[in-house]
Amino acid sequence: MFKPLLRHSGTAALCATLLALSCAASAADLKSGLKIAFVPKQINNPYEVIADDGGMAAIKEFNGVGKVVGPSDAGASSQVQYINTLITQRQDAIVIAANDANAVVPYLKKAMGQGIKVVTFDSDTAPEGRQLFVNQANAEGIGRGQVQLVAKLMGGEGEFAVLSATPNATNQNTWIKWMQEELKKPEYSKIKLVKIAYGNDDDQKSFVETQGLLQAYPNLKAIVAPTTVGIAAAARYISTSSSKGKVAVTGLGTPNQMRAFVKNGTVTAFQLWDPNQLGYLAAYAAAALSSGKISGKEGESFDAGKLGKRTIGKQGEIILGPPTTFDASNIDNFNF
Repeated sequence: MFKPLLRHSGTAALCATLLALSCAASAADLKSGLKIAFVPKQINNPYEVIADDGGMAAIKEFNGVGKVVGPSDAGASSQVQYINTLITQRQDAIVIAANDANAVVPYLKKAMGQGIKVVTFDSDTAPEGRQLFVNQANAEGIGRGQVQLVAKLMGGEGEFAVLSATPNATNQNTWIKWMQEELKKPEYSKIKLVKIAYGNDDDQKSFVETQGLLQAYPNLKAIVAPTTVGIAAAARYISTSSSKGKVAVTGLGTPNQMRAFVKNGTVTAFQLWDPNQLGYLAAYAAAALSSGKISGKEGESFDAGKLGKRTIGKQGEIILGPPTTFDASNIDNFNF
């Protein structure tokens, strides 16, 4: 059973060596000792932890100095004090997943005014608040893809609800907008979005909101939670309720947090990208910016370690890649 692995072990070793050399070459072009700070939406959010770990791994590759600082809640202005502290500390770059598109902009503009590079990732600010935005995937594709998936799970008809993060979350709001656009297509004429609820990316509140949705809409056939906190909370509630097997739970989650719910039949399928790679890409973008390799203009490209060369799109956007759909057939192939 293990012979094929042994047969290709030389090839695997060669690939690993080439990857290491590629990462080293990318790092060699960057300034050494860059101070780069990550500011997540919430310091204890499991998704954010995975993304930040990816960023710290990249910073280690190019011999920078990384740190993660941020709030314990996802309030609109909760990140402001951390940005101000990082300005005082004269960081070379701030990499932030914004809780609000506008609340942090004046403070990020202040940082840029003092020569600090600003990169948003996962959740963007208004464009004037940063130089680059590292996006998980095409926002339109994520939103439309969520509707396509839930429609399949619902059998093409019925009521569903969205359990989002905070009312001001830039990424969730953009995805929901595209979900609503997709729902206008004639093939979804028998599907109705009855409610958009907000769990504020808090596990307990999301759990309670799930209960409220099921009570308020007895004919509900699905809940779409485009947030890793929300989807796990919704699945946990439904897994021990009479709605298990009757109400589909889908959205955006990590394989490790959703594995048990897929295996016990609560969740059939959900989607996500690799948040570790998202943080990794954001760190390399910040380093390239801080090293003067790029300025943030459309069409510029830079080396992003193991992720290879990346090109800047419109309005300073860099896209990681398309999301993956996880289900019982493939979930054990992933570990994040």
